[in-house]
Amino acid sequence: MEYKKIDDKHYVIRIDKDEEVLSKITELCDKEDIKCGSVVGLGAASYVKVGLFNTVEKQYHSKEFSGPMEITSLIGNISKMDNKTYLHFHINLCNEEMNVFGGHLNECIIGATCELVLTKLDGDVLREYDSEIGLNLYKF
Repeated sequence: MEYKKIDDKHYVIRIDKDEEVLSKITELCDKEDIKCGSVVGLGAASYVKVGLFNTVEKQYHSKEFSGPMEITSLIGNISKMDNKTYLHFHINLCNEEMNVFGGHLNECIIGATCELVLTKLDGDVLREYDSEIGLNLYKF
């Protein structure tokens, strides 16, 4: 991963082949002390694990995909939970048949490159587990 800080609030990021997206974004947030923000991007993946949260069961169901895939949209937010960087990302991809699929991003290995823009927000937003919903929600 390489990145360039454009101004006080914006970073342009390149994640390289065989690197994992969420771990690299977490690494950048920890290094640059980013506590709150948003990320958008696109690129190419070779492996992805995406999930869907079942609101009745209160659990994620995940599927894994491998092979050449275009990341048509990668979007997420950055917050903190238990003093650690917390990422919440969704991804859409298309495969060789041009079928589009996506969901909650659990893991993504880059197949060629991934280009991201991170916007840092002032302050911080914390998360807390909500047992009624079954998710880590923003805590205000």
